[in-house]
Amino acid sequence: MEKKVRILVCDDHALFREGIKAILRNEPMFELVGEARNGRQALEMAASLNPDIVLMDIAMPDLSGYDATRRIKQEHKHISVLMLTMHDEEELIARCLDAGASGYVLKDSPAGQLVYAIETVAKGGKYLSPEAIKKVVNQYVAGATRAETRYDRLSEREREVLKLLADGLTVKEVAARLNLSVKTVDVHKYNLMRKLDIHDRAELIKYAIQNKIIGLPLADRSSLPRRKTS
Repeated sequence: MEKKVRILVCDDHALFREGIKAILRNEPMFELVGEARNGRQALEMAASLNPDIVLMDIAMPDLSGYDATRRIKQEHKHISVLMLTMHDEEELIARCLDAGASGYVLKDSPAGQLVYAIETVAKGGKYLSPEAIKKVVNQYVAGATRAETRYDRLSEREREVLKLLADGLTVKEVAARLNLSVKTVDVHKYNLMRKLDIHDRAELIKYAIQNKIIGLPLADRSSLPRRKTS
């Protein structure tokens, strides 16, 4: 009997996860092994469940999809990541592919396209939805190469701190979440704001939304600490 493709779904919208589960249930060669609500949970579940493929959203609470993808590929090279997102900007596609994603599918694609993408990635191939290919080809024809952005210059820890601060956590709460001292988080906060040329919390949140580091509105808000003004 042919081995089933073990799949972990990572998306912060419960209704969307239900839709993906319905698609997977109709495919006898696919096996859903878990559901993650954010990038950090996806990291933990990838380690414990050892799926073949992770279906990964981009803008989620706690840890973004492309940063989670980079961490998964660093720690589990055999696990493939297929981005499943509503965003089709060239910068995001390039960032996800740079992070190690094996494919990129838009959420409004037909179910058959997602099934084909999973099958392709499971066989070791790469898959870009037609819309994503058009974006990449247009960029190539124009002769553009992806320039390093300010976000690229952030360290992995600075990206984590940025994400959590944008989610509404205080410095003290970020320190507790990452098991760091408040002083250390303050240093990371200072460095990331300097690198991004950001001067206050409002600018930081605006930057995170514009760069799809967090979504708007933020789903599952009740599971996060309330935003504090101080």
